[in-house]
Amino acid sequence: MKFQDKVVIVTGAASGIGDATALEFVKEGAKVVIADLSEKGKVFSDELNANGYDTIFVKVDAANEDEVKNLVSETVKKYGKLDVMLANAGINIETNVHELDFAKWKKVIDVNLTSVYLSNKYAIEQFQKQGTGGAIVNTGSIHSLVARDDLASYSAAMDSLKTLTQKVAARYSKDGIRANAVCPIYIQTPLINTLSQGVTNGLVGLHLSNRLANPVEVARTVLFLASDDVAFISGVSLPVDGGYIAV
Repeated sequence: MKFQDKVVIVTGAASGIGDATALEFVKEGAKVVIADLSEKGKVFSDELNANGYDTIFVKVDAANEDEVKNLVSETVKKYGKLDVMLANAGINIETNVHELDFAKWKKVIDVNLTSVYLSNKYAIEQFQKQGTGGAIVNTGSIHSLVARDDLASYSAAMDSLKTLTQKVAARYSKDGIRANAVCPIYIQTPLINTLSQGVTNGLVGLHLSNRLANPVEVARTVLFLASDDVAFISGVSLPVDGGYIAV
């Protein structure tokens, strides 16, 4: 198992890409900290433990500095170290610039960008204390790489996330710390299932593969980027987009 006895934090782990990735990590032998603002994270952690895996739940607002600092502290208190940080918390508000009020702008930037900065910052501090390096994976979006006209705050956050990932990779490579981002497009999640068939068909049509991604496909890309198999890959924002940016 590629992550045997590795300690992994997954923020935004209660649903979607987060819970799919947490499950893939434990199946590969990792001890996983399920970090989320929702109590669904505790239910998920309890289910994993009942199936023989080793996890803990830490309730955290990933955009709150004290809570993220405590998240890393609780991880080290329980498991003695940290090997991988997946900064995965995120939301989306689809609004044009002239229609976007400041409170919504700030919320999207805080949840999608500030949370990544905080997760990276405190993971880096712990990696440096250990002196053993570590891997960071940030969950971006295809909108880290291309713009859409009605995603003002989200696109701004995702573009900045890509640059932050590159800067972390460049600055901390000498400490054995790698940073990469995974950049999916539309994923088959419960939220997608609430959309009309016409809207869903439109989203499917954006993919050359003519389907939406499964969260597990994104999760396995995260594990690829976090694994020692690709120890020479850092600073990459990797599309998981079904060919979206190929045309």
